[in-house]
Amino acid sequence: MNLKGKRVIILAEQLYNEFELWYPYYRLKEAGVDVVVVGTGSAKEYTSKYGLPCKVDMSADQIVSEDFDGIIIPGGYAPDYMRRYPVMVKLVKDIYNNGKVVAAICHAGWMLASAEVVEDRTVTSFHAIKDDLIHAGAKWVDKEVVVDGKLITSRTPADLPAFMKAVVTNL
Repeated sequence: MNLKGKRVIILAEQLYNEFELWYPYYRLKEAGVDVVVVGTGSAKEYTSKYGLPCKVDMSADQIVSEDFDGIIIPGGYAPDYMRRYPVMVKLVKDIYNNGKVVAAICHAGWMLASAEVVEDRTVTSFHAIKDDLIHAGAKWVDKEVVVDGKLITSRTPADLPAFMKAVVTNL
């Protein structure tokens, strides 16, 4: 599928899951998407759970959400750091409120809860944050991918093929 002309943000922070950042990055690049890696602003480069570096293109405070067609939030422990930055949380909420694709995998549901975008929505995630999402008002289900409007969620790296198929289809 050719998605030339589309622009998507992938968020990054310390301890990101390398599969959940790089698989979407290259899958979108392959489809012709302009991918922009965005950090919290705390560093110009972040290290994954296993030490793989990721340089960011911009920080969240430099982004104009209307210029993008979607956002992908990788898991790992990075979402716990991301949600400590109000500008990062606002970015997710703005993309969601603009009716664009918001895709979260694994622990990225923490960012969805902090952005207050899961109330009355059906989502999935890594099972350890199920309660966090339910307490934020979501209906949680155990499926490899859940598409609720433009909100796309998955559980683990094993779900990445289904996750990215849903992302590409919804872009």
